[in-house]
Amino acid sequence: MEDFSSLMGGFAVAISGYNILLMVVGILLGVIIGVLPGLGGANGVAILLPLTFGMDPTSAIIMLTSIYWGALFGGAITSILFNIPGEPWSVATTFDGHPMAQKGKADEALVGAFTSSFVGAIFAVVLITFLAPVIAKFALRFGPAEFFAVQFLTFASFLGMGRGSAMKTLASMCLGFALASVGLDGVTGTLRLTFGYDELLNGFKFLVAVIGLFGIGEILSSMEEGLAFRGAAAKLKMDAVIRTWRQLPRMAVTFLRSCIVGSWMGITPGGATPASFMGYGLAKRFSRNGRNFGKGELEGVVAPETAAHAAGTAAMLPMLTLGIPGSPTAAVLLGGLLIWGLQPGPLLFVEQKEFVWGLIASMYMGNVVGLVIVLTCVPLFAAILRVPFSIIAPAIVVVCAIGAYTVNNSMFDVWMMLVFGVMGYLFTKLGYPLPPLVLALVLGDQAESSFRQAMLTSQGDVTVFWHNWLSGGIMTLGVILALWPLVSMLLGKKEGDDKVTTTA
Repeated sequence: MEDFSSLMGGFAVAISGYNILLMVVGILLGVIIGVLPGLGGANGVAILLPLTFGMDPTSAIIMLTSIYWGALFGGAITSILFNIPGEPWSVATTFDGHPMAQKGKADEALVGAFTSSFVGAIFAVVLITFLAPVIAKFALRFGPAEFFAVQFLTFASFLGMGRGSAMKTLASMCLGFALASVGLDGVTGTLRLTFGYDELLNGFKFLVAVIGLFGIGEILSSMEEGLAFRGAAAKLKMDAVIRTWRQLPRMAVTFLRSCIVGSWMGITPGGATPASFMGYGLAKRFSRNGRNFGKGELEGVVAPETAAHAAGTAAMLPMLTLGIPGSPTAAVLLGGLLIWGLQPGPLLFVEQKEFVWGLIASMYMGNVVGLVIVLTCVPLFAAILRVPFSIIAPAIVVVCAIGAYTVNNSMFDVWMMLVFGVMGYLFTKLGYPLPPLVLALVLGDQAESSFRQAMLTSQGDVTVFWHNWLSGGIMTLGVILALWPLVSMLLGKKEGDDKVTTTA
């Protein structure tokens, strides 16, 4: 009952005229970011984060999360109309969305995508509403050992659950740790890795790094690819909306399955992209129309969009309750909270109740507003792709440079943004994942602090991380996930040897 009262208080904060205006502006910007290939939720939030420095933290987070909701919605537009995934998690939507558009059913595909995205997001927000206070109260029992165990599990999850090379993921993460260690040691006051630059005494500015890695890096990659936009036009009429909505109740099982898969992948650091593919794969496996997937099946649009939105929204749960981001965008939002002087974690629900419940209430409202906007403004957003990329790219670079400069009003940060931009481009070209680097850059200081505090209290005894069932269980799971790629490689090698022996 207390949580319900807090949620109602959160709605009172979120429905103020100023916050609703920021919500609408944020969603419009987010949809544009989602429509433009080469950008994305994390990129857009990182680029526009400096705009919120002068705002109240509650209003700022409402605008930034609205950008994220808009980007989640916007990715489906280009996937369906142009066969160009505006977001990585929209790749699976192209499999059936674009064939539907080619058959003249673009309106049905878009309505199905937007509605399923809304359902997935609302499911995850309800989950956050009920689970966040419980997890936060439980996490109040955490000490340094427990916090490091959770942080270690987060890093290990990227190794154990990653889709790419485990060695590349590990290398990316180690570079993030190295960057996070630059500056003054918080315990001894020793300078680390500054190389004589006074500007690095306080370490790399998280915002500058993220703008470079995501914003400039993606623009460089997109410029190399020579984007050309060609696709179908679409206009949503009310009869198409009603006709599509009548079909959706028959897909209730697909909705529920994708919601569960997406929420799980969001809470664990799996992310929206693998969630969308998993949702699509399961739907294809269990659907009565599975054989038609890839030929223009509405259920093939519903499944990945529901899972992606559920994952993208559920990633906020560990970020708010434990200070552990479940996605790259959540990591950027975590950096924003730290910049505003807010420490995500269990105490946030005690010390900043108005902020937390205002944010949760805005998640409900933001997705409702987002659904209305995308259903009514699809032709306008699709027209953005008629603007030559040669005009869009320089404009984005200028916005990135302004955002980096405003962090400290320093040109040094602009140059560092460009360095990180080249690094992001090279990472993309060489197949190294950026999310592990960003996660290590954000959580590196906190993980180091928790580890050193735990070791000091135990006088150097590493078994402190197994001194109770809670930290011991989390650490054991983390060790299993960290070693899982090695175990998989050994098992695969053994199977290969057995086949060779059998053949011989």
